[in-house]
Amino acid sequence: MVHTLDLALLEERLDQVPVLAGRPRSIERLSGGLTNVNLKVSTPAGVFVARCFHGDAALLGIDRDAEHLNTRAAAAAGVGAPVVDFRSDLELLVIGFIDGVTYDNSSFANPGVIERVAHACRTLHSGPRFVNDFDMFARQRGYLGIVRAHGFTLPTGYESYDERFHLVREALAARAEPTVPCNNDLLAGNFVDDGRKLWLIDYEYSGNNDACFELGNITTECDLDGDQLEELVSCYYGRPLRNKIARTRLQALVSQYGWSLWGAIQAATSPLDFDFAGWCTERYEKAVTGFTSDGFPRLLDEVQRVD
Repeated sequence: MVHTLDLALLEERLDQVPVLAGRPRSIERLSGGLTNVNLKVSTPAGVFVARCFHGDAALLGIDRDAEHLNTRAAAAAGVGAPVVDFRSDLELLVIGFIDGVTYDNSSFANPGVIERVAHACRTLHSGPRFVNDFDMFARQRGYLGIVRAHGFTLPTGYESYDERFHLVREALAARAEPTVPCNNDLLAGNFVDDGRKLWLIDYEYSGNNDACFELGNITTECDLDGDQLEELVSCYYGRPLRNKIARTRLQALVSQYGWSLWGAIQAATSPLDFDFAGWCTERYEKAVTGFTSDGFPRLLDEVQRVD
């Protein structure tokens, strides 16, 4: 696994990839990436991104074969970078480099951005099915089992919200939505704007899922406010729908409560110099705010109603 930029090791790996081997090249580390080292590799033949895997894929629930195939499906949908090569033996996925501006959370305040984000999500969701499914309720159970088995630190009071988490599950299931191919991890840095279209990158946690989980997860990861959430949902569905807004708010809670355990696992196991404990706490506290809000019972009711 690549935990640091060991240039000799990277050069050796890149030499085993035909499109990158045997030619002059420059290597630049890209920002972001908590379970990958992402390298921009420039050659006379073109510019590529080499995603060098690291982190414990089993603990985090990452299926690299599914990531590869789903990245291909996203490219076929028209919003994902093209796959150039995949070498599981080298823990390496090579994709085309997208020359564009990477979003940050402040980007969502710019005129037209939320509409473009909704359009990009619809495009992905209308594309080829992914090879696997993603269910945060099942993943949360798996993550919780890992935390318990290894004695990792849970946020204080975490399990006291289990009943409310399952109330959300029951309310969402009352009018279950068909699943669509979702990225499931669209933080701001996974949107790249080339000036003409908006690209969605990074399919580590991708799988067929409820579209409102995608929208709710964007709300959490990109720190959207209530008005921005409603605009995102309205742009996605073409009009404001009360049950879809409620569904997205509840799926944001599901995202926060589930992904916080990812942070707990990373805080205990990752060699990276990153505040995973703080990341975990931030999402957990957002979930607690939602679970204890006066509007929580109303959301459980509205998500089961027909507009």
